[in-house]
Amino acid sequence: MTTYAALLRGINVGGTRKLPMADLRTLLTGLGHSGVRTHLQSGQAVFTADRGDAESLAAELTRAIEDRFGFFVDVLVRDHGYLAAVAEACPFPAAELEARQLHVTYFSAPVTPDRFADIDPAAHLPEEFRLGDRCLYLYAPDGLGRSKLAEALARPRITKGLIATSRNWNTVAKLVELTAPGA
Repeated sequence: MTTYAALLRGINVGGTRKLPMADLRTLLTGLGHSGVRTHLQSGQAVFTADRGDAESLAAELTRAIEDRFGFFVDVLVRDHGYLAAVAEACPFPAAELEARQLHVTYFSAPVTPDRFADIDPAAHLPEEFRLGDRCLYLYAPDGLGRSKLAEALARPRITKGLIATSRNWNTVAKLVELTAPGA
């Protein structure tokens, strides 16, 4: 049995693609998963599975959402070990920053620096980003909503061929906690 976090991209934002968390919990339970919990309304669910891997579980949940709710949602599934490693590898001083200043974008596949070659880091200071294991860490001192660097990093030519979904540091830390053994 492995505990996973499902990260759903772009639900319950701006009045579109509404997916109530109670319905998501029911859907995951109906797929045979146990220990199902959700975190916030923005698309995080934690569950325990005794079969499959992260990729097959994400594909299964994507299909189930489309079948049940009639719209497509990108889903990433990650286990506790991965989530904890991403948090531990943060290149920014997370404990010294406000959660709104630090974000992690999770990717469906590894990313290399050449994907970001057109972004001039000096032009966006004091904002900064660093790459990690299938993720990107973003320091945005004025928050994500005002970040010009976040806007540049989300351009379709940069994220082409990837599922990419971002979470603030509070959510990153909470998902590590919720997926921990015995949580």
